[in-house]
Amino acid sequence: MPALPTSGPLAGLRVLDLTWVLSGPFCTMTLGDLGADVIKVERPPYGDVSRTTGPLVDGESGYFFSVNRGKRSISVDLKSEEGRALFRDLVREVDILVENFTPGAMAGLGLGYDALSEVNPALIYCAISGYGQTGPLSSLPALDVIVQGAGGVMSITGEPDGPPVRPGLSLGDIAAGLYGAVGVLSAVHERERSGKGQFVDISMLDCQLAILENAFMRYHVTGKVPEKLGTRHPTAVPFQAFPTADGYIVVALAWGVPNQWALLCAELGVPELIDDPRFATSTARSEHHAELEPLLAAGFKQRTTEEWVESLQRYEMPCGPLNTIPEAAASPQVQAREMLVPVTHHTLGAVPLTNTPVKLSRTPGGIRGSSPDMGQDTRDVLRELLQLDEPAVTGLLERGVVSEERPPVDLG
Repeated sequence: MPALPTSGPLAGLRVLDLTWVLSGPFCTMTLGDLGADVIKVERPPYGDVSRTTGPLVDGESGYFFSVNRGKRSISVDLKSEEGRALFRDLVREVDILVENFTPGAMAGLGLGYDALSEVNPALIYCAISGYGQTGPLSSLPALDVIVQGAGGVMSITGEPDGPPVRPGLSLGDIAAGLYGAVGVLSAVHERERSGKGQFVDISMLDCQLAILENAFMRYHVTGKVPEKLGTRHPTAVPFQAFPTADGYIVVALAWGVPNQWALLCAELGVPELIDDPRFATSTARSEHHAELEPLLAAGFKQRTTEEWVESLQRYEMPCGPLNTIPEAAASPQVQAREMLVPVTHHTLGAVPLTNTPVKLSRTPGGIRGSSPDMGQDTRDVLRELLQLDEPAVTGLLERGVVSEERPPVDLG
């Protein structure tokens, strides 16, 4: 069982976490890493469906472990009237509720924001959904790749002559989870003045548009439809990955920095390009990118990635290796920033998990323990928040209102 947070900037805040899979759990994980007490409410007998998402080791999900670390778990049957009454009692004792069901699901149980705000007027209720609570698509479910497609992300991801490509991370879920945390903390801050809670409506699709600000700006300013560019930038050139003798290097020339273009051409052995009018400015280089890229690529292939990084960094030129995941994990910079922290799970063993990137000088956050077994904290939470005695808790367990059983692995 993870220790209750006693430090971190959010210590003292309690979160009821009804989320599942990724967008919601990533939001509550972010709050938990920063010190909030996150109580994950799971449905018996299976709990969060991501408990069965691979990779699995002896029935334990590494996926679930990674985004539910440091949380507590209680299992409550919200389909029963007694379970819903118990849940409302829990709502009275918390600051924040986060869920990522299809809009209307919680209201259908009598547990929507309108009902729960009567129970706890200071409650901050965050709902993350595919399309938000309003609009013609609001009632539809959506997963990560659906909103990436609908929001335009995949239309600008991939090589120019290739098909649309999903980025190598769940950008739809992650962006919604982070904006959800921002929304929650904004509401917490406002509550300090008003004393009132509020509803936080997070749409995964909205979040995709928000993080594509540059693409939408370019379209509306120029009238040109943004297209797939591979690893390069639409206006800054060179600003992309190039193959080297043994891998790839990523180079990003900054706007307005004198001599970088000339220094790069000299290092690549193509000084004749320095004064070529086709490549004299970043804008010109962007317009003539098709002619320029093979010339630069031929030069980069003459040395290894390490040799190029060492050479170009002498001039303080922005560049770096294109690392694989194992190479990034082994990076001295990543290690110095303590961004991978070993966390021990009773089945998976000690596994390095990505730490919070928020570094605070006085009240640092961090991973506060492993992920919970389903319902393992049911007794403790009911005693602590509701002051129920042992006979009362035992009665709830016997009637199936709550559970502390580990779920079966096979969902059937």
